[in-house]
Amino acid sequence: MNTQQLLGELAGQLLSGGIEVVDLTAVLGPETPLIKLPPEIAVDTPKVEIHTISNYDKNGPFWAWNWLKLGEHSGTHFDAPIHWITGKDYPDGATDTLPVGKLVAPVNVIDCSRESDENHDFLLTVDHIKAWEDKHGAIKAGEWVVMRTDWYKRNHSEAEFLNANETGPHTPGPTAEAIQYLIGKDIVGWGSETIGTDAGLAGGMNPPFPAHNLMHKANKYGLASLCNLDKLPPKGAILIAAPLKIEHGTGSPIRALALVARG
Repeated sequence: MNTQQLLGELAGQLLSGGIEVVDLTAVLGPETPLIKLPPEIAVDTPKVEIHTISNYDKNGPFWAWNWLKLGEHSGTHFDAPIHWITGKDYPDGATDTLPVGKLVAPVNVIDCSRESDENHDFLLTVDHIKAWEDKHGAIKAGEWVVMRTDWYKRNHSEAEFLNANETGPHTPGPTAEAIQYLIGKDIVGWGSETIGTDAGLAGGMNPPFPAHNLMHKANKYGLASLCNLDKLPPKGAILIAAPLKIEHGTGSPIRALALVARG
């Protein structure tokens, strides 16, 4: 079967429902949870705002449209390499310069939902990843790797989603060693269901915030606030995660989608 025939078969399976399109994206609006950083090191992203231009009225009698105010890293979003100081010098590291062929790729879904429910500070280690590979098969170059925690079920409430107290935020994520192991696999990027790609306590790791620091240093991508990873198989799905083509963009809200074979 040649490439054109393969595309035709894919199209037919999409139309027939043999391949399901799964939405991995949270609703983006004024109540979307946003990351909170210590005021001594960062200014927070402002809340998402949606403003009406016209709504079938005197400002536009036959149409409705809005204008938006939002940060690049709001809601379900993409982190480009230039988001972090370690990746700032890549000429193809912004949302308008990155190679789009990398954005559509097989996805490995590592299920840590039970561990994350039992321990909100659960950390994914190299041993966890190797055990997953022993069961499901090796993670390959050019693939996505995402951490399923079912944390997206908390995103109806910013307080529950951030899960912070006087000792800081408490959300699951990877160790620095796990991220380095995945970089060694030459994956395209790493994703999570939490507010960011790192664990809540990642500021105290070495290096701090390793999913950001190390992934972007290697010119790789991040995905945060993903949803519905429980609807994907461990292997076999295709992830589509395309950011807006923002000029010199450090990231972008996305509509993350997965193609999953059914039946």
